[in-house]
Amino acid sequence: MGTVIGLTLPVGSPTEGQPRFDELTAATAVVERLFRNLDEKFSLYRQDSEAGRLARGELTLPAASAQLRERYAEAHEWRLRTEGAFTPERPDGVLDLSGIIKGHAIREAGTSLLALGRHDWCLNAGGDVLVSGSPHPGTTKRWKAGIVDPADRRTLITGYALGGKSRHSAIATSGSVERGEHIWRVGSGSEFVQVSVAAADIVTADVLATAIVAGGTPMLNRAADNWDVDVLAIRVDGSMLATPAFHPA
Repeated sequence: MGTVIGLTLPVGSPTEGQPRFDELTAATAVVERLFRNLDEKFSLYRQDSEAGRLARGELTLPAASAQLRERYAEAHEWRLRTEGAFTPERPDGVLDLSGIIKGHAIREAGTSLLALGRHDWCLNAGGDVLVSGSPHPGTTKRWKAGIVDPADRRTLITGYALGGKSRHSAIATSGSVERGEHIWRVGSGSEFVQVSVAAADIVTADVLATAIVAGGTPMLNRAADNWDVDVLAIRVDGSMLATPAFHPA
């Protein structure tokens, strides 16, 4: 998926009766396998992927796998809910599910970790973060995500606490700084260079971050009115719009 996947597990919290090395190996393996399998199916950079065949017209959507059609249906639902600010098609009409697949992969990896009996962890896929439990099991301490300054990637401009008793366990950041301009903007959607959204689930956070970058202030207002989210949006001139939950690092 063109990014680095990180899994953090608290030290000293092995599953009862299982050696810690085996626990780490199993958790790492399930996350790696899931991301690899989804990349093989959905990457447009792989000639043999199902998504690549669909983009080249060698496969039609009705003939695609159930997994691909399910992700398209989910992406299409988000297009309706965001009034087109998020879309599963490129401007040239080519189907591109990249905007939802990473969030879906993180979501599925989190479900798999819970099924393994792991309840305290942090998954980070290129800055999109999903957490469960606490970095210190048995305490109320929460995981903390840092938001990087788009003007200086060595600097954090704020932090956000996730997990624990917080209503939000996920945060995603979209923008043009890390990967260049890759988001299809609509209407007045050229004012934000970076948007971070915290939500209860990673797909909502990821999709809305992308949609706000694409749709600008109208989409930011729509997200704030219709979803239980916290938002930090950074304009081209460096000024910011933020909900109170974001605080100095």
